[in-house]
Amino acid sequence: MQEEGIELLEQEYVEHSKKKRVLKILGRVGVCLLTTVVLLLVGLLGVVHILEFGPSKAARNLFVNSALESSAGGILVTLFFSDEEIAQMRALNSVQKTDEVTDSSLISDTSELSEEEKASLELIEIEKDTFRGKLLIVRDPSRVMVGTSGEYGRDCKGKKVAEIAEAYGAVAATNAGGFYDAGGVGSGGEPDGLVISEGQLKWGSLGTTYGVIGIDNNNVLVVGDMTAQSAIDRGVRDAVSFGPVLIVNGEAVEVNGSGSGLNPRTAIGQREDGSILLMVIDGRQVNSLGASYSDIIDLMLEYGAVNAANLDGGSSSLMYYNGEYINSCASMYGPRDLPTTIIVK
Repeated sequence: MQEEGIELLEQEYVEHSKKKRVLKILGRVGVCLLTTVVLLLVGLLGVVHILEFGPSKAARNLFVNSALESSAGGILVTLFFSDEEIAQMRALNSVQKTDEVTDSSLISDTSELSEEEKASLELIEIEKDTFRGKLLIVRDPSRVMVGTSGEYGRDCKGKKVAEIAEAYGAVAATNAGGFYDAGGVGSGGEPDGLVISEGQLKWGSLGTTYGVIGIDNNNVLVVGDMTAQSAIDRGVRDAVSFGPVLIVNGEAVEVNGSGSGLNPRTAIGQREDGSILLMVIDGRQVNSLGASYSDIIDLMLEYGAVNAANLDGGSSSLMYYNGEYINSCASMYGPRDLPTTIIVK
């Protein structure tokens, strides 16, 4: 009995020693992790401080605009600057609003395209100094429309770009219009602005003026401010709201500085021959910081756009093509739930 008691005491001692070692190891790991997090935060704040108060005002303004365009990054700016200072820096990198609306006569009639032209899709890799992206050229604009996630409302939930594309049997798709996204955690079920799909007003008020980005019954990309009723009267068959307008009737809008910060972007344009340009730029990546509005204007002009507008961007920017996403999602949680997409059938 005495020997059994001694063995039991030895086992308890061994187990207790093991627990102490495990707790000590866990404690050290915890201290290391906490130290790492603190050092990262201090380093981040140091970088932010240098950017915001360093010798280069241009770098500071670019950083401020980039941060303010994200759902969570704004706090890094508001910690250091007043609302008045922020407004001044934003004004130095901004896009001038235009009162112009698309002149449909500038776009060629595409009703007599050959079968080969109707089937033509050209995917181009974009590689610039600060960003990478994709450009899809759709020769037949009648293939392009707005895909919707379903019912809309505060209690509704959107769908991912791929889910909407697959529901419509689409070959390609990008994200499209804006949506209410408080704190960057919106459900994607409540659009911000109007939504017209296949000739039906899905969201918005007939008498309210919106920034319209749509395609009419003659397959012309229509951009500009108008009421939902005016858009319908004009024959707009598919539309969302966002902006800014970047090119209208062959003329680029006036831009102050870079026009914006560097971020993921999605944009749509149309050439004189009727071809639709769908562009998605990666951002917030090691190899792709993102593009400014000035960058997008330059790219759209390079590829012949007569009219072009900016769609929702940031963590929503995605391009789906032939059954998969072909660009990098900026969201750490993966593709977001959205109310609308631009689809190619």
